[in-house]
Amino acid sequence: MNPIRKIVIVGGGTSGWMAAAMLSHHLKPGVCRIELVESTDIGTIGIGESTVPPFVGLIQRLGIDERDFMQATQATYKLGIQFVDWRQRRERYFHPFGVIGKRIGAHDFYQCWLKARQAGIATDLQDFSPCSVMAEKGRFYLPGEAQNTPIGGAGYAFHVDATLVARYLRRYAEGRGVSRVEGTVLGATRRENGFIDAVELADGRRVEGDFFIDCTGFRAFLIGQTLGAGFEDWSQFLPCDRAVAVKTSSGSPIPPYTRATAGKAGWSWSIPLQQRVGQGYVYASAFCSDQEARSTLLRSVEGKILDEPKVIPFVSGRRREIWRFNCLSLGLAAGFVEPLESTAIHLIARGMDFFLRYFPDRECDGALAREYNRRMAADYEEVRDFIVLHYCATGREDTQFWRWCRNMTLPDSLRERIELFQGHGALREGVDELFRSASWQSVFEGMGIRPLKHCPRVDNLELEQIASTLDMARQAIRGMVGNLPTHEEFLRSQSRPSW
Repeated sequence: MNPIRKIVIVGGGTSGWMAAAMLSHHLKPGVCRIELVESTDIGTIGIGESTVPPFVGLIQRLGIDERDFMQATQATYKLGIQFVDWRQRRERYFHPFGVIGKRIGAHDFYQCWLKARQAGIATDLQDFSPCSVMAEKGRFYLPGEAQNTPIGGAGYAFHVDATLVARYLRRYAEGRGVSRVEGTVLGATRRENGFIDAVELADGRRVEGDFFIDCTGFRAFLIGQTLGAGFEDWSQFLPCDRAVAVKTSSGSPIPPYTRATAGKAGWSWSIPLQQRVGQGYVYASAFCSDQEARSTLLRSVEGKILDEPKVIPFVSGRRREIWRFNCLSLGLAAGFVEPLESTAIHLIARGMDFFLRYFPDRECDGALAREYNRRMAADYEEVRDFIVLHYCATGREDTQFWRWCRNMTLPDSLRERIELFQGHGALREGVDELFRSASWQSVFEGMGIRPLKHCPRVDNLELEQIASTLDMARQAIRGMVGNLPTHEEFLRSQSRPSW
């Protein structure tokens, strides 16, 4: 054995300090040193303020008190995403977390619902999602404290201030032995075998290590500039390549969900925190200028503007090798899939989860890196396909941007998913995917893609049994949600924020 004795993380922000926190939780300080190099002169993007349910699990696994985390990061709860004007103007739908319905006997709920719809029993799919109903009513309660109830299958995530998250994780990591080096990285030296030996700082210092984690954002200083790992550009599927973001004062009530509203050349987001709201417009520069995007955002924002709008260019895609030699890339250095489904923070945590699973020694066995890269590529492509679905299934033809989206050439993997679903409502589900059946079904339904037939096995159930079960389930969910506290009331019960 030739164990790794020192890991150097280059770059801070959410990705750097999340890596430091996770490593410090799993590795003993006396066995492996962890050092993070960052410069206060280099700013962070900091527009990602929304998470998905696996992030809640990460907080719990790290032993972090959820109430403390929420108060420190000004967090609010998130039950899903409301999509406005995506299929057609003046239409909306909801993508919820958690389950939709329960099996009826031995049969899949969605197939039973589908049979009922085809028989003329008009119920909305989201009537059977606890998260959708809670979001509609502005209510919230922790599903873990309501097991074996109509809302027990709900899921949730957080809206957070990304800068405060990085600060919180820094305190966590430094409390577990991670050391921070202030400095700007200007270069790197390599060994004869191609491995990185050290990074060189502007003041002449060298920081040596056995393994390096690149958290330098779109700059990708180590993985891209130093090691030459190529980049797979997905602009042919995801044309949005810029965002303009602004912070505004908080309104009331605070909704327990993110809102994504389709515009002329992209979409706008609204993410509510306890003391402010993050708002922005994601757009395709081929169809919209920066000035037009800025004006579009400022016309639509609600509340008092707290800072100057900031334009952030990006490219959707991923590194062909996220792990190369003795260097792992995380966050924007590894890749980026536009922010529609709030997956950026999830992919950072996922990248670290897999790295810990395939943790190497100093030799960095190539087989480990290849398997890691295969698994992470699958995750990025799953996210890509799910987001592309929101665009390609649109019925809008009112602008050049939406006409382009309707006519784009799809990734083969997404085209096959759509064809499979359109037949009998079947879904292709891989191992440990982020988006499960309820997510795909919600977006398919919201975008107007419904199967031609239900699974023939469901005909073993009498329609009357299905109808009565659906009616009882819908009433049970609505009845319980009606007695839950509002989102703001629940937030107040968990902490004492200044508002």
